Amino acid sequence: MKLKGIIDYDCTNYKKPCLTLEFPHCSFKCDELNGIQCCQNGQLAREPDIEVSFESIWELYQSNPLTKAFCCQGLEPFDSLNDLWELIDYIRNSKHCTDEFIIYTGYNKDECSYALELLNSYPNIAIKWGRYLINNAPHYDDTLGIYLASDNQYAEWVS
Repeated sequence: MKLKGIIDYDCTNYKKPCLTLEFPHCSFKCDELNGIQCCQNGQLAREPDIEVSFESIWELYQSNPLTKAFCCQGLEPFDSLNDLWELIDYIRNSKHCTDEFIIYTGYNKDECSYALELLNSYPNIAIKWGRYLINNAPHYDDTLGIYLASDNQYAEWVS
C-alpha cells in the first residue's frame, strides 16, 4: 500500500502509544470549508509516497512492545478507503489482532455511510470526525484521551 510515512511510536494522537500510518491522498475539504489554504498536513502532502506491505506494517507493530494501537491519519485515510479496509482486514483476520484502530478523518459522519458499513463489522475501531476549522478552539476528547484541534471535531467508537 502507499503511504506518506510511518511513525513507529506515537503518543500524540491517542491515549495509548500507536503505530501511526500517514495516508497519501486528500480531497482537501478543510480548505474548501475555510475558504483559505489552512491544511495542518501541508508539509506531509509534499512528501514522496512510499510503498509498504501489510506484513511490514505488522512486523513493525509487533516488534515494538510499547505500541498498543494503530492510528490512521493525514492526509485522509478515507480517500484511500480500499487500502485502509484491506489493512484492517489483514490485521484482524490474518494476524488475529483486535487492538484498537483510530482513524482520523476530515469527513463528517454523514459523508461516510459506505466506509462505516465496511468498518463496523470489525472490533475496536474509533473514528475522529470533522474538518479542521481555523480559529476554532481546541477541546479535550474523552474517547481519544487527547485534545483535538477544532471544537467541531469528535471521536466515537463505531464498532
